Amino acid sequence: MEQSYDTISDAAATPDQQMPFAELGLKPEEYERICALLDRRPTNAELAMYSVMWSEHCSYKSSKKHLKEQFGGKTTDEMREHMLVGMGQNAGVVDIGDGWAVTFKVESHNHPSFVEPYQGAATGVGGIVRDIIAMGARPVAVMDQLRFGAVDNPDTARVVHGVVGGVGGYGNCLGLPNIGGEAEFDPSYQGNPLVNALCIGVMRHEDIHLANAEGVGNLVVLFGARTGGDGIGGASILASETFEEGMPTKRPSVQVGDPFMEKVLIECCLELFHAGVVEAIQDLGAAGISCATSELAANGGTGMRVDLENVLLRDPTLTAGEILMSESQERMMAIVTPAQRDAFMAITQKWDVETAVIGEVTGDGRLIIDHHGQRIVDVDPATVAVDSPVYDRPYARPAWQDDLIENTTANLTSATSVEDLSELIRRVALSPNQAGKGWITDQYDRFVRGNTALSQPDDAGVVRVDEATGRGIALSTDANGWYTKLNPYEGARQALAESYRNVCTVGATPLAVTDCLNFGNPEDPDAMWQLVEAMTGMADGCQQMGIPVTGGNVSLYNSSGVVKGRMDSSINPTPVVGVLGVMDDVRQAAPSGFQREDSAIVLLGKTYEELDGSAWARIVHDHLGGVPPRVDLDEEMALGRVLLALHGAQTGELGRVIEAAHDLSTGGLAQALVEMAGNNSIGGAIDLRPLCDRDGIDSFTALFSESQARVLLEVPEHLLDVVYAAAEAEAIQAVRIGTTGGELLTISPAEPAGWSGSDTILFDVAEFATQSDQVLRSIFD
Repeated sequence: MEQSYDTISDAAATPDQQMPFAELGLKPEEYERICALLDRRPTNAELAMYSVMWSEHCSYKSSKKHLKEQFGGKTTDEMREHMLVGMGQNAGVVDIGDGWAVTFKVESHNHPSFVEPYQGAATGVGGIVRDIIAMGARPVAVMDQLRFGAVDNPDTARVVHGVVGGVGGYGNCLGLPNIGGEAEFDPSYQGNPLVNALCIGVMRHEDIHLANAEGVGNLVVLFGARTGGDGIGGASILASETFEEGMPTKRPSVQVGDPFMEKVLIECCLELFHAGVVEAIQDLGAAGISCATSELAANGGTGMRVDLENVLLRDPTLTAGEILMSESQERMMAIVTPAQRDAFMAITQKWDVETAVIGEVTGDGRLIIDHHGQRIVDVDPATVAVDSPVYDRPYARPAWQDDLIENTTANLTSATSVEDLSELIRRVALSPNQAGKGWITDQYDRFVRGNTALSQPDDAGVVRVDEATGRGIALSTDANGWYTKLNPYEGARQALAESYRNVCTVGATPLAVTDCLNFGNPEDPDAMWQLVEAMTGMADGCQQMGIPVTGGNVSLYNSSGVVKGRMDSSINPTPVVGVLGVMDDVRQAAPSGFQREDSAIVLLGKTYEELDGSAWARIVHDHLGGVPPRVDLDEEMALGRVLLALHGAQTGELGRVIEAAHDLSTGGLAQALVEMAGNNSIGGAIDLRPLCDRDGIDSFTALFSESQARVLLEVPEHLLDVVYAAAEAEAIQAVRIGTTGGELLTISPAEPAGWSGSDTILFDVAEFATQSDQVLRSIFD
């Protein structure tokens, strides 16, 4: 099929020709800047390239300034101690000891997952896995952070079924265990679900590879799946604007994933790396060939010449611009020396992976792309991939923020009897957000590859890295959009604190952070303020805790419509934080369920009257307002030191100190108790009086407060003194609140004398666990 071309010569000769920049998501001033950079109007292909690479999704033009100031400016040399590769590459890499390195990253695929939930979620997993492959690592596990609309909305089931099916289907086909994450429901996500996918990979230090195109004369090789028409415009339109603005006429197609092709690609890439026949590899995700060519050339400080007709196509009718913009999945781009060409081709042929040499590295600092002899791109790659617009968007504290904060839980009814407390525990723990997530996680393979030590519902996923020594890693991802809406700065710090706490709870030492910042329309000063405040809180928190952000993702335009400045204009701001920790021996990892009878149940940390933004307030009273729980990172680190000291205590024949551990977070002590009891159907007898007397609180507050820096432990009776000594050394409060055992979970409040009726809360543990597991099944089966 003949194509008409808009060449460089044509562009120079027709400076006044109207170009469809607005349809591609570019602002008038951005188009003028492109013309100034080129000293002429862009060709159609160049315009397509700039539109995707200068999109919000690819360029971070609204957040780049703040990312640099916060995470760049606040990362100290001490924080970089274990960092081998930081921000700017496909994924961060950290040293975990014994010559092992771990690469990990989380990214969003939010907007595609609303349009086509299954493929949107599946290709989100595929894309983050390819980022890990490109670093030279073998992917070993995935995680996901999911947010959906209200459970009773007619459209929620469509999105939930598709997203969960896509995450599970793709990851299961790749043979990667899904070891953790979260799934929550809230009306704010109704038209903007969040699908954040994380992948972890392992490698030896010498296997690290960077995505830089270097070496004049080296070949540019495209391999993997053929290029088709799927995903065209995904980065520039779908992921960088609100749905209502021009939709559906502008809505592009969502990428289509092939996990079996990706599985082959993983093995092929690892063999290419190990054979030493590749200089660099870049995955083709958002913006496709436009991204891979410009980023490789810009990162290497070189140039590149590409003959686009050599790209293998699924659809021969694609125009040159469409080939550049296609986001077809399961594709990689490699830089290969001419001397290694045959060896490279032999390996890809062995794996039956289609391969084509499409260009070569040059030394002139230009990215030149021809199509059938017609020159359609001639640009400085840095102007495409690096020097994109940087906006200092206006932001201001929302006008409605004060009203939100002043609307506290002080006047909400709580409990006046043991029966009230019992009913509240049931209502909170058996709500869709707090109930068991087995309906979701049962669709994921959590133990494939045989290296999973812990997974959902445990506090963190734990994976063995070294079979000989048992060395491994723990990872937890957390976010609380409700807290962050009440106070974006503190909400981001809380997500960091909780993820840090979970890693310490299972017995791992925190090393590094990845994050995914899910926020609203950056052109809305309210949403931009939330983003800046959350970034600042997270950066300050990481600096205080001494752990660096190694990479991540910013997802904006998660907005409900074109009306700005309202309390419901955007999603609940949701900064997802993933903390990576290292363990000497994963066999020592502590699960979150009670393990045996007649153990002591000990609560570490102090409980305050902190109920604003809590699960109780939202579920029982449909209330969100007030001030979220305070976050004391020094206290969190002290608690972490206590936990790690107890995990590492040398007690000889006396056995391990911590049999089980579970952090207290959403839902408070009540939620932690029913989860610890339900995980293995082992009950316990709980007495709230020691806790209430010590902290000066009532039983309702003891059960439902969401105070931070708290962990519940199961400890052998004969090792209680070890726990108290370790806690005292770090000035962490410790109180025994019960004993494990039996088929019932009984809770004795502190004040039954003044209440009528029974004086003890009783739950049949197995029955309660079954009811919890059935909540989501009854809604979505």
